[in-house]
Amino acid sequence: MLKGLALTPPVLGRISIGRVVEKGGKRLPEKDDEFTITTQIQGRDGWIPHPVDETLRGAGGGKLRAIPVWLPFNDPDLVLRSNYSMFDRRTGRPLCVGNGETCRRSTAEGVQSMPCPAPEACALAESGGCRPYARLNVRIGDDDELGSFIFRTTGFNSIRTLAARLHYLRAVSGGLLAAMPLELRLRGKSTAQSMGTPIFYVDLTTREGSSLAATLADARELDANRRAAGFDQDALDRAAREGLALGAFEESADEGAAVVEEFFPDITAVPGSAEALDSATLGQKLASRASRVSNG
Repeated sequence: MLKGLALTPPVLGRISIGRVVEKGGKRLPEKDDEFTITTQIQGRDGWIPHPVDETLRGAGGGKLRAIPVWLPFNDPDLVLRSNYSMFDRRTGRPLCVGNGETCRRSTAEGVQSMPCPAPEACALAESGGCRPYARLNVRIGDDDELGSFIFRTTGFNSIRTLAARLHYLRAVSGGLLAAMPLELRLRGKSTAQSMGTPIFYVDLTTREGSSLAATLADARELDANRRAAGFDQDALDRAAREGLALGAFEESADEGAAVVEEFFPDITAVPGSAEALDSATLGQKLASRASRVSNG
């Protein structure tokens, strides 16, 4: 096995609520008000749609605002991996990844572990480009029970909502997250900072028409059937945890280049970017907090 290579969940496709478009000779991110499910292949007009996208939209081709999903793991921190991240915008290579307490930083002497004070108090982050960044892995359909679709976001509302839902659902199910039939749902809201413009974020709920009690009953039945068939979910979670820990950073330079283009542009220069208002709002909060601290 290659040393220093993080083993990430196998990805079959992407889930996004925005796209990268060309404007004035530049490729810039643009927000959207629906989900789009794509393959991992880019064509001349952007990411190529995945066949499941058309299937879920149905014959009418309407807006895709809810996706039935399964979770690959019982551990919320494996399903949703979030941290403060900073990339080299020229190369796409990760520069620093932290959790607010400690970080792994790429230096001239190699990758080093350092304290992580979060962006508002970090000297490296003063130049901008360090922000919350999360990846959510979900299964769509039953064709590949070990494959997943990935949703990436730097939106504070999506990260906070998904993290809360995952921990709540794990608690009420007795740790049976991977056996619960769930649904990704797109929600919108406006804030004072957004000046009335909708901010779209992602939520995780029980499926439409199903109560929490019914979902829990389905989860217990599926978990019992899997155990009877010899499926070891606990071992799968351990393998995923150990695989992710093998590398200093999750993204490679190739993946990082696409991530930077879509999620780490210069927000001040791209007012219409995907989740830009959400991210700008977080930046304002951090700046305000830092000001309060410095003023006592």
